[in-house]
Amino acid sequence: MVSLWGSKNGEERDEGDDAEQSGDDSNQQTRRSGGREPDERTRLLPPRNDGFLDPDDPAVSPYNLWSVRALRYFSVLFALISFLWWVLLLVSIFVSPPMMHSRGSGFFDFSYTTLTLGNLLVAILFFSTPSKAMQVGSLIVAAFLLIDMIIIVAVPRIRAEEGWVGIASVVWATIIALYNVLTDRVVAWGKKEEEERLTGRKESRRTVREWLAVLAEFIIMVVMIVVVILLTATLILRSRDAGLAPPGKRYFVDGDKYQLHLACVGNVTYNADGKRNPTVLLEAGENPVEDTFDDWVYDAYKNGTIYRYCYYDRPGLAWSDNAPSPHSAGMTSDALSEALARAGEQSPWILVSAGIGGIYSRIFASRHVRQVTGIMLIDALHEDLLHNIGQPGRGFVLWARGIISPLGYDRLFGAIAKGRKPEDRVYGRSAYQGGKYIKAKLQENLVANSLTKNEVSQARNIQSPKTPLVVVSSGINVRKDDEWERKQRDLTLITDKLISWDVVNAAPHEVWKTYEGKQILEKRLGELVRG
Repeated sequence: MVSLWGSKNGEERDEGDDAEQSGDDSNQQTRRSGGREPDERTRLLPPRNDGFLDPDDPAVSPYNLWSVRALRYFSVLFALISFLWWVLLLVSIFVSPPMMHSRGSGFFDFSYTTLTLGNLLVAILFFSTPSKAMQVGSLIVAAFLLIDMIIIVAVPRIRAEEGWVGIASVVWATIIALYNVLTDRVVAWGKKEEEERLTGRKESRRTVREWLAVLAEFIIMVVMIVVVILLTATLILRSRDAGLAPPGKRYFVDGDKYQLHLACVGNVTYNADGKRNPTVLLEAGENPVEDTFDDWVYDAYKNGTIYRYCYYDRPGLAWSDNAPSPHSAGMTSDALSEALARAGEQSPWILVSAGIGGIYSRIFASRHVRQVTGIMLIDALHEDLLHNIGQPGRGFVLWARGIISPLGYDRLFGAIAKGRKPEDRVYGRSAYQGGKYIKAKLQENLVANSLTKNEVSQARNIQSPKTPLVVVSSGINVRKDDEWERKQRDLTLITDKLISWDVVNAAPHEVWKTYEGKQILEKRLGELVRG
């Protein structure tokens, strides 16, 4: 009994000791927190005699502040929004969602969103390691983005091409860059506050890990600054090119989604029977029409060989806007018909085309059988060779070139080092470097083996066999490629009224580049005009 009583008293004494010890710990925590009751932070901290933590303790963190945690949540939210917008813009390059079509290339808004997403990811990754490099870098990026925003809004042509999608993308990029400056400063303040509160002083040293993070931030921000400088320089170049007036007029087509440039030279004339003389309608090859035919058609007009001619820029080339994706040759032919109607142009037409332009002309001819009185194909592409245009590898290269095209490194080099002028960039030798041109070629690639091939195959069946036809081929291509020779021969059979098939011996693909080719082309064109 004594033993049991003693044991019970001992237990009571132990419980009393535990309670006393717990009270001492609580008092110690209260003293350590400056006389305040423990909160969700101090309750987890180990007791120390001096009341402060070691600077390397994980509890010494700016995340203790609700404002810092809230900013991080917002950064993650903004990153998710930017990622969804980035995906939508990526898809719109290939398939344009409703109200999302950009009359420009669509690569600029994608670039701004990529920059925004990268900026946010860097800020989240190095969120707890604020640095001057991040703050100054983000401020510089925001300044250049603000300049870009002013250029896009202030220059009417660029504003029309980029549309609300491009404007929204650059505005969002600017806001996020400024937000990152604010966030980094708040985190730096929070870090200082928590260090002073929990360690008794502001920490002036950095760990090796923190120095590596600062170095990574510095390198990434330098890259972003270079990127945004190139974007701004390219925009300035575009604003200069926008001042180059088109020789013709732009007409809205396809439900006013985009504009097509159309120009005509000469007056309407009539023959002795009172019938309207045909107008020659030019179709470009691989390059814009202004660069495709050079001046040989104008010479034919001045020589009286032809009375009048018109030409247009396919969507994405020269002064025409990009069309919504996907876009086929048949859609371009319909857009041309609409532009001609809006311009008040009337048939009869004689179609002159080169290279891949032959595909477009043949589709147009099949849809205007009674209005087309002659077709001239100059080393034209055959529909069985469209697989070369639609190769997946070529499409990937075009997409990759388009993604980096807003940096304009090649166009800037040409303008600075080689003195290239707006004429070179809009329709001349540097036109292939522009985002609109690349987008147009990517659209050709995506549907070459499907929509376009079906359209030209149908055109062959619909084409009137009574339409006069002239085929002029490159002697160089015919000699070096047997398949090309066979396909050129097959093109002579698309109608039953072949006037001639000329193989110009020394001529390249651009037959008009040689004197002999130019003479033959003008002669055959005159025969078509005069029936």
